[in-house]
Amino acid sequence: MNKLKLGLLTLVISLFTISCNQHGNNKNDDVQIDTTSILIEKADPVKSFGILVNDFTVIQDVIKPNQTLSVILGKHSVKYKDIDELVRNSKEIFDVRRIKSGNHFYIFQTKDSVPQTRYFVYQINKIEYVRYEFADSILVNREKLEVRIDTVRKSGIIESSLWMSMKNSGVDPNLALELSDIYAWTIDFYGLQKGDRFIAIYEKKFIDTNYIGLGKIIACRFDNNGQSFFGYRFKQDSIEDIFDNEGGSLRRAFLKAPLKFRRISSRFSNSRYHPVLKIRRPHHGVDYAAATGTPVHTIGDGRITFVGRKGGYGKRVEIKHNGIYSTGYAHLSRYANGLKKGDFVKQGTTIGYVGSTGMSTGPHLDFRVYKNGQPIDPLKMKSPPALPIKKEYLDEYNKVMSKYSRQLEF
Repeated sequence: MNKLKLGLLTLVISLFTISCNQHGNNKNDDVQIDTTSILIEKADPVKSFGILVNDFTVIQDVIKPNQTLSVILGKHSVKYKDIDELVRNSKEIFDVRRIKSGNHFYIFQTKDSVPQTRYFVYQINKIEYVRYEFADSILVNREKLEVRIDTVRKSGIIESSLWMSMKNSGVDPNLALELSDIYAWTIDFYGLQKGDRFIAIYEKKFIDTNYIGLGKIIACRFDNNGQSFFGYRFKQDSIEDIFDNEGGSLRRAFLKAPLKFRRISSRFSNSRYHPVLKIRRPHHGVDYAAATGTPVHTIGDGRITFVGRKGGYGKRVEIKHNGIYSTGYAHLSRYANGLKKGDFVKQGTTIGYVGSTGMSTGPHLDFRVYKNGQPIDPLKMKSPPALPIKKEYLDEYNKVMSKYSRQLEF
């Protein structure tokens, strides 16, 4: 808890000493005033989550597994009718059923002889929170904590891996993921060599003095296998991307879909009713309904890592595009002629044809995208433009490069 500042209250106490001069019948009253200053501690007002903390006792805790909001508030003398009103008032702002174990909450109670809960704050994440006020009616507000952003420059030399270099340099290792994402199309991060090096100018986020994570990489340099790769963040036409010294994009766009003629028959879901198994289970891909024999093409350049049958997927092709992204194409009727593991394929190359092999109720393509080995929703995947800097933005972009280029020197 932050240390309360001390306020100053000065009380003036007047001590009167009266001495009487008794010479004859004359009386002279001499009044002497002795002024003494007394220091009394007084706390400056301190706010947390928009609440004046000084007026309350604050209880901080974390959500336990399977713990509900009614259980938490019930333990702190909140009446059931108030909890019910809270749930109803909160529906349009935050669904209380979505509270997660491990997340922090705060209860602000009055300092009366019988404490009353006045506020309940649930922290959705490091930045967002919901504040519930128990007044004449239950007031609900969803807010964000004020985030301070510092810009820093860090560099390092590869000894074993980029991740270890980050740790050894005292840098948030998550910076390694950000750099590998930026350079995913130009550097093979599984083939880094001892002596490769990097510089990154990036943002660090703080709430008060607490570090909460990385912001954006503003400019960077990576020396790999004797080549230097520079990157500068720039926005054109309201879209941000990372560009090189020549104004070209460091990224390569994926195609929107692996089929030219298709309709979506099933979307990415953590709980989909399986049409064959008749149970609910995750479906971490997108199904495209199409006629048997419809050509299936790769959404990006890459190397074939698997061609063959794989359980319920039936005939499947897997492609590794770079150190970050890979894709899978399943339920194929057949593969493209001569396709084999290890082949390099260009974006748009036909790799197979729609079918209904494996656990399938009809012809369709099961398409999956993986980022760092984890499935992501293909329809929500951000595929940044591969367009270079436009002529009308070149002067502005050159100013950005000039601003940071000297800081990217070793």
